[in-house]
Amino acid sequence: MTSGDGVYLRKWGMVMAFSILAGLVGGLGAVVFRVFIGVVHRFFFEWLLPKVSYEVGGFNLGYLILPTLGAFIVAFFVIKCPEIRGNGIPEVIEAVIFKGGNIPGKFAVLKTIATAITIGSGGSVGREGPIGFIGASLTSILAHWFNLSREMKKLLVTCGLAAGIAGTFNTPLAGAMFALEVVYMGAFSINLVPIFIAAVTGNAVTLAVLKGAVEIDIPGDIGHTLPELPLFFLLGLSLGLLAAFYARFLYRVVDGFSKANVPEIIKPAVGGFGVGVLGMLFPAYGIFGIGYEGMRMAFYGELAIGLLVTLGLVKMLATALTIGSGQSGGVFAPSLYIGTMFGAAFGEIVRLLFPGLGSNPAVYALAGMAAFFSGMTQAPLTQILMVTELTRSYAVLPAVMTSATIGFLTARFFLKGESIYTLKLIRKGYHIRTGKPVILETISVGEIMTREPVYVTEDQTLFDVEHLIGETGHDCFPVVNENMEVVGIVGIKDILKKSSSIKRMPVKKFIRRAYGVTYPTETAEEAFEKLMAYDQNLLPVVESPENRRLIGVVTKRDIYRAYYRGLEGMYID
Repeated sequence: MTSGDGVYLRKWGMVMAFSILAGLVGGLGAVVFRVFIGVVHRFFFEWLLPKVSYEVGGFNLGYLILPTLGAFIVAFFVIKCPEIRGNGIPEVIEAVIFKGGNIPGKFAVLKTIATAITIGSGGSVGREGPIGFIGASLTSILAHWFNLSREMKKLLVTCGLAAGIAGTFNTPLAGAMFALEVVYMGAFSINLVPIFIAAVTGNAVTLAVLKGAVEIDIPGDIGHTLPELPLFFLLGLSLGLLAAFYARFLYRVVDGFSKANVPEIIKPAVGGFGVGVLGMLFPAYGIFGIGYEGMRMAFYGELAIGLLVTLGLVKMLATALTIGSGQSGGVFAPSLYIGTMFGAAFGEIVRLLFPGLGSNPAVYALAGMAAFFSGMTQAPLTQILMVTELTRSYAVLPAVMTSATIGFLTARFFLKGESIYTLKLIRKGYHIRTGKPVILETISVGEIMTREPVYVTEDQTLFDVEHLIGETGHDCFPVVNENMEVVGIVGIKDILKKSSSIKRMPVKKFIRRAYGVTYPTETAEEAFEKLMAYDQNLLPVVESPENRRLIGVVTKRDIYRAYYRGLEGMYID
């Protein structure tokens, strides 16, 4: 064995060891979180509810108090740490892609408490995204303790996310695929090995401690006929469109609450009260909390078409109120619930219109779940694999693949490549698209620019430019005035076929006024787009839009070099 082989084996031995450790940490974090949710739920619904119950017209007004009180308590945590709002998956993406895998430790603690209170008191959110965030943040702390490299840190954070998702549903393959699709933006690589190991480990921990993982009860021995596939196509189209609408609607509600002239401490309670009203009207159908009981009813055909549609709409509103008002929780489970309700309703309609097909609404419920989730998260493979693992059957795979794929593509068209997760990152100033590895977007112009650029003053001549081209090999230069402010660019194209008399004239008569500049805070992706738009090989780097003092230049070669360095940093090999 050569020394190179030894280095390779030691490296992968370390990767495997830390992958297992990440799975253990992520799995244990998921267990603690789920137990905590159970404790909080029992406090609100088993101890507090009987004490505040008051019947009016068949409705228990006590339900209004539970999510309102829970949201009011959560508001104190949100004010202390606003980053814990929402589901946590965008923060994992941000940490892996833009922050080298660093997630502050306090986030894990505060996110655990706030989300457990939100869900336990009846907030209409899921635990899956927060569980993934908790696993990711705990593994980030682990990587920091061991002083691991930036690449290893990013990988372990992704492993922690996969472990949490896998343990929640007892679906290790889907958990690993979710991490790859959502964090690595669909980049399939050798990184799948440690991520898969972490997912399996996290799932094993959850099963060993809780004796079970998923609480979704799906009927066995279900299937469909070949003539039904066009109907699953139509279902995917419909729910993909609905997913795109709902993703936008959710953030409009967020904006509405953020602009509301109401004290920040009160906003979550307002959303909680709205959820209380909705949950009071439908207390037994999963509007409160995660909603798996309502999904079970839909799968087993216990709900009429009108009620299925109503519950889907009510869950959409309840989730929007919970998240929009600033509470902590995920959109994973609500997406499954909403898709299940509309899918089951679609299946019941198909059964009424086409009785000869022998349709099973439970299959349409599964396909609807896959379509809506795929549209919202832009992660269709995750849902296809998850349904296969949940049902332990391939019988429904063609239906689920059809609906999930069409739902994904339809939502992608209307969301312009965004997802429920990246829409939140856009609001933070991160411009990324799903479905492609994010590389240049993670590199700033300030990291790659040349800080002592060659430039031309506006009073120099074209002969001077010609001499600079011969000396430096560059074909383009920024032009500055006496204050070192960029006033244009000049290059080889501007001196070609010019006579000697013209070349004695000052540069300021020939500089290009339509040109691009960039700033040190912009990304390499934004700089590259400007180079292409202005057909330049070089961009002057100025301090800011208000201050055009030249501080450097960035070229296409700089960006190409940064791309390949970033690409190498994505993979452990």
